[in-house]
Amino acid sequence: MHLILLGVGGLLALAALCGAGYAVLSALAAGRFMKRPGLPPNVHAPVTILKPLYLGEPRLTENLESFFTQDFAGPVQIVFGVHDASDPALEAVRALQARYPGFDTTIVADAAVAGANAKISNLINMLPAARHDILVLSDSDINVPRDWLSQVTAALAQPGVGLVTCLYKGVAGATGLWPTMAAMGTSYEFLPNALTGIALGLAEPCMGSTIAFTRATLTRIGGFAAFANHLADDYEMGRAVRGLGLRLAIPAIGVSHSASDASARELVRHELRWSRTIRRINPAGHAGSFITFAVPLALMAAILLGFRPFGLAVLGIALGARLFLKYRIDSIFATHAGPAWLLPFRDILSFVVFVASMFGETVHWRGARLEVAPDGVILPSESVEAVQ
Repeated sequence: MHLILLGVGGLLALAALCGAGYAVLSALAAGRFMKRPGLPPNVHAPVTILKPLYLGEPRLTENLESFFTQDFAGPVQIVFGVHDASDPALEAVRALQARYPGFDTTIVADAAVAGANAKISNLINMLPAARHDILVLSDSDINVPRDWLSQVTAALAQPGVGLVTCLYKGVAGATGLWPTMAAMGTSYEFLPNALTGIALGLAEPCMGSTIAFTRATLTRIGGFAAFANHLADDYEMGRAVRGLGLRLAIPAIGVSHSASDASARELVRHELRWSRTIRRINPAGHAGSFITFAVPLALMAAILLGFRPFGLAVLGIALGARLFLKYRIDSIFATHAGPAWLLPFRDILSFVVFVASMFGETVHWRGARLEVAPDGVILPSESVEAVQ
């Protein structure tokens, strides 16, 4: 039995060293990604930004305002959509309308539902109000830099590009441990994994932080209605555009995602939904991400090896690599999602979520417990109203 434990510990130590190497590779990939030359700005193309909203959330006004202050000379319309005219998110919208009275904004309040994914139903209701042919979708918890729209439209104008999306870093939407932990998960786990996947040609992600395409492309992929029952609607849109033989482009900018998970339960449910969704989309890649959890793997190895020098050295290497990655992400993306001392605890939590994601088929989304079919379609186990 002792030899078995040592053998398992040795294998975990080897996996942890691979994970440490992966962390260094991710840091290098981040640097290369952001050093890519920017495209000449396309600041005159008319654009409609679609902003589906649901209830108030921390930093909502601040996040929405970043779309009003773009360095963009062309006509810009922002369409805000809700299912209920009394939705408190509209308080932030009306405050911004008063602050920017000359800005072209439209509010669509429509309770019509087209499927189990209420965000997509919201977009279906909003689309008739869009006046321009370039459509840019962005989630309500996203904050963008001033050159975001010019960079996105410039990328969309490149030959062969059918959709533009943007990587995002995490920002705590409120004070406290759990928003900070959520933001750290975005900046130091999701973002490096996405960057490495792109660098190695293993991933071509499409993210709700930004989805830009033309109205003609949207029509060719079946309109928003084609995604009305899909949980991972952003991924499915990207896959549909690739199916047309068009490329997805990701400009060398980073937008910010405001993390607002107020409790451990809310955070775990949120990340478990995300992780199980990834498992359904890419089961092999999701299983392979086991190797990215360098610190938890090294800690388990050190325990099984009886905290001998070799096990402790591996743990030190894993911690050092992860800290190096954190500081590189902070520097390259001008962010600070959380303190260094919290990173090992964040990594352990991520590993627990990863293990849990390998079992079970249900997810929680805005208060509803959902069953999801193998093809990513939401099964009708809850009322549509519950998943707004």
